[in-house]
Amino acid sequence: MNRPLSPKKALSAAALATIALTLAACNQQGKTGASSTLVVQESADIPTLDPGTTYDTGSGQVVENLYETLLTYKGNSLTELAPLLATEWTEGDGGREYRFTLREGVKFHTGNDFKCADAEYTFRRNLVTNTGESGNWFMSESLLGTGANANDDKSITWQRIAGVVRCDGETLVFALPKPDPAFLAKLAYTGQSIVDSAHAKKIGEWDGTEATWKAAVGKDLMGSPLAKDPSGTGAYRLNQKTATSLSATAFDGYWGDKAQIKNVILQLVPEQAARIQAFEKGDADLIETGGRSIIEEQLKGKPGIAIVDDLPDTGAFGFSMNQNMKDATKIGSGKLDGKGIPANFLSDGDVRRGFVAAFNVPQYIEEVQAGKGEPRNFLLPDTFPGYDKNLVAPKFDLDAARAAFQKAWNGEVWKNGFTLNATYRAGSVTAQTGMELLKQNVESLNPKFKVNIVAKQWSDILSDGAAGKELMIITGWAPDYADPDNYVHTFYSSDGYYQPRLNFKDTQLDAWINEARSTTDTARRNTLYSDIARRAADQAYYVLLPSNPGILAYRDTLKGISADAFNPMLSFRTGTLWKALSKG
Repeated sequence: MNRPLSPKKALSAAALATIALTLAACNQQGKTGASSTLVVQESADIPTLDPGTTYDTGSGQVVENLYETLLTYKGNSLTELAPLLATEWTEGDGGREYRFTLREGVKFHTGNDFKCADAEYTFRRNLVTNTGESGNWFMSESLLGTGANANDDKSITWQRIAGVVRCDGETLVFALPKPDPAFLAKLAYTGQSIVDSAHAKKIGEWDGTEATWKAAVGKDLMGSPLAKDPSGTGAYRLNQKTATSLSATAFDGYWGDKAQIKNVILQLVPEQAARIQAFEKGDADLIETGGRSIIEEQLKGKPGIAIVDDLPDTGAFGFSMNQNMKDATKIGSGKLDGKGIPANFLSDGDVRRGFVAAFNVPQYIEEVQAGKGEPRNFLLPDTFPGYDKNLVAPKFDLDAARAAFQKAWNGEVWKNGFTLNATYRAGSVTAQTGMELLKQNVESLNPKFKVNIVAKQWSDILSDGAAGKELMIITGWAPDYADPDNYVHTFYSSDGYYQPRLNFKDTQLDAWINEARSTTDTARRNTLYSDIARRAADQAYYVLLPSNPGILAYRDTLKGISADAFNPMLSFRTGTLWKALSKG
C-alpha cells in the first residue's frame, strides 16, 4: 500500500509558515556552510526533554544528544558496554554493590562541573519521582526491589533511597538488595542520563533533600522546568523548542571529540508528502519516511538519497486491547446495542480472538513492509533469547474470526453489532495502514460491525494510553536493556508498564514471569518464556505485528551512517548519535 487509505489533511497555515521560516533559516546558514546544519523532520511531537521522564523515542532521540549516561553501548553491540561519564567500575558483595569512578574535567551546558553529587541527585530524583510515564520503574526494581514509587509502596522511605545510591568522595556507589544481572545495561538507558543538579535546583526542581522528598514523589515531569531548560553534558545543547520545531547547537565545552555538525534542527511536519518533498529537494537530511514501502517505491534510486537495509530489528509491536476502558466518552452508548460497546467489551476472549484472526499479517508484510519480515508468535524480538521459534504464529482466518465473534458475549455481539474507536499516531502511514486493514476485515464479517479509525498526536496517545483511556492502539517496545524480561514483563505482567492499556490480570502468566525474572538458569527461563508465549497467544491479549528488519533513507551528503555503525540501542533515527555524523 503506497499511501494512506484516507484523504490527506492539509497543514495549517501557521504550521506551513513555521516550516517555511525554519527552512529559510537553514538555507541562510547553508550560504555560509552547507555542512553546518542537520535537518530532521518527524510526524510526531517531542513530549519532554527531562531525562527523568523520557520514555518515548521522540523525546529520547533528543535527550540522548543533550545528556549522557554513565555507560553506553560499544559500537553496534547490543550487549557489550563501554565507559561514558563513568571511566571504570567494580562489582562487589556478590553482585550487590557497584562502585563507579567518574570522568573528570566534564562540564555541563551551564558551565557547572560534573561531580558525583550530580549523579547521586539524578538517581535519587528518578527513584523519588518514578512516574508511570518514565522508565524509572526498572531502575527502582534493581535498587529498591519494587517498580513502584513511595505513593504506591509505603515501605519506601528516604533512608532506603539515600542508602542505595550515594557518593563516597567522588566515587558513586550503588547498593542493591539482591543481584541483578541486567543492572549495568539499565544504566545505559537514556532516561538514566545525568542532570546538572545545581541548575535543576536553581530553576525549581526538587531540592534533593529529605525534608522535601515526599512532595516530589510521583510528580509529573513531562512539562517540568528541566524539560523546558535542560542542562546536560552531551555534545549538543538546546537552543530553542517550540510546538513545531527544536534547534540545538554543538557544545563548545564538550569533554569528548567535538561534534562535526554545528547545528541540528528537528521539525514537526505532520504531512508525509511535505516531508518527502523536502527530503528529495535536500531541505531535510533525515525524515520519518512512513516505512519500508515508501522508501522502496518512492525514494530508492532517487538522486542524493542513500539507503541502508536489513538493519537489526529489536522492536516488538502489536495492537493492545483494553479490557476495561476508563473513558466513558469514547465508547458510544456504553452498551452492546450496535451504537457503542460496554467498557469491558474486550474482556471477552472470543472478541479478542476475533480481532486477532481478522488481522491479515501476510498482507501487512507485503503492503507495509515490502515483503520483509515474518509473523511472530509473541511480543519478543525473535533475535532475543527466550523466543521459541517452534511455536506457531496466529493465522489470518476470517472463518475463525467469524466463529469467535459469533460466540462472544453469548451471541450478543453478532446479533447486535458494535461501534468502537481504534487510534493511531497522526502522520504514521504504517500505523494508519495497519488499522485500516483490521477495520476492513472486521467490518466485512458483519454489517453491524463498525471500527472508527482515529488519528491523534503522539503525546496525547501516550497520556491517554497510560490512563487507560484508549481502547485499541498500536503498542510497541524498543529494548531498554538486552534481556527478554524487558519485553515480557512490560507487555504481559499485571504490574507491567503497559498494563493500563490492557487492564487484565492473568495469575498464571504473573507466576511464570516472576519466576523467569528471578532465575539465572537459562534453560529454565527459556522454558518459562515458551509457556508464557503459548498462553498469551491462546488468550489473544494482543494483535501481533510481524518482525520488521530496519531500513533507513538519508541524504548521501550525511556521513557516519552504516550497517556497521548502526546500534538499535542508540538513536531512534540514525543508530548513531548526532556527534558521530558529518556532512560533506
